[in-house]
Amino acid sequence: MEDLKLNEKELINAKTSALVLIDLQKGIAGGGISGSPHLMDQVIQNASKLVKEFGEKGAFIVLVRVSTVDGKDMVKPKTDLASSGMKYQEGWDELVPEIAGTKNVHIVTKRQWGAFYGTDLDLQLRRRGIDTIVLGGISTSIGVDTTAREAFQHGYNQIFLEDAMTAVTKEEHEYVCKYIFPRIGKIRTSEQVISLLK
Repeated sequence: MEDLKLNEKELINAKTSALVLIDLQKGIAGGGISGSPHLMDQVIQNASKLVKEFGEKGAFIVLVRVSTVDGKDMVKPKTDLASSGMKYQEGWDELVPEIAGTKNVHIVTKRQWGAFYGTDLDLQLRRRGIDTIVLGGISTSIGVDTTAREAFQHGYNQIFLEDAMTAVTKEEHEYVCKYIFPRIGKIRTSEQVISLLK
């Protein structure tokens, strides 16, 4: 990733930007997957720091989680690759402790990979005059990627938090960051985003 040169055009306006974090919940971030290339602990630490900084600037923060009552409202298409068969243990859909107690955040509960389809995310962003989404979470190649493509189709500007997201494999993460995200937004580190937030 090239070094970021700060200029006025790069500044992130806290009034018209939203931090959107995908699936940082106990059953996913704490589900025994170590994460690659970034460890889950690193992603959570970076996400927690971003939540604090965005909150201090008065920016809109959206924490997205996937949840179900009995699994019947989740999508179940026929596929070549067998599903991992996620087990819905008690508390699996609770946000990780590092961000769970954050005040003044909007919680989006989704039933599929992306955070837009079947939720009020677009409505809540537009009502607040948000035109830019700063996006991170787990997994880079599933929940984050699907949400990013949906946001692109809705016309949002996007900034992707390369070190506040991770995948099961390094290859999945790097493919999306190299070939998809640069076509639909900008890729930055957490520290770069914090330094640009005004």
